[in-house]
Amino acid sequence: MQNIKINKYYRKTINYIEHLGDIRYSGQLIFVVIIILVTWSGIRSIETNYKLQRQIATLNQQNQLQQIDNTNIDLGNQYLNSNQYLDISARQNLGLASPGEQELLVPKSVALNYVVPSPVKQIKQSVTSSKPSNYQSWLDFFLHRNEFSTKS
Repeated sequence: MQNIKINKYYRKTINYIEHLGDIRYSGQLIFVVIIILVTWSGIRSIETNYKLQRQIATLNQQNQLQQIDNTNIDLGNQYLNSNQYLDISARQNLGLASPGEQELLVPKSVALNYVVPSPVKQIKQSVTSSKPSNYQSWLDFFLHRNEFSTKS
């Protein structure tokens, strides 16, 4: 049984080798191999070019970001060298004033009377004061009570 299978494959192999002797068959086989190699090479070069283009785009973006950072630093340096910054710095750090200005000292209690309360604090206080207990929240959840239906 195995001998029959081996003979069958042996005959096919011999037949294939005889076909290789034919110039037309050999030429077609060589042509197909060349086409496959050229296609493979083209695909690899396209893939390499795509990777390189992505790297170039990434580096260009990093370059633009660095240029923007440099511009910001330059603008910050220009501000630090300006007379306006020197004036503000002298007022804050050294307690100096321009000629002709007078310093007014206002007590903290008087100053706080004219400060408008922050709306964020008022919202936080109203939320915390109207918030139900944790037990009540769970009870409402399990009994399918809507928060909106209990308030109306």
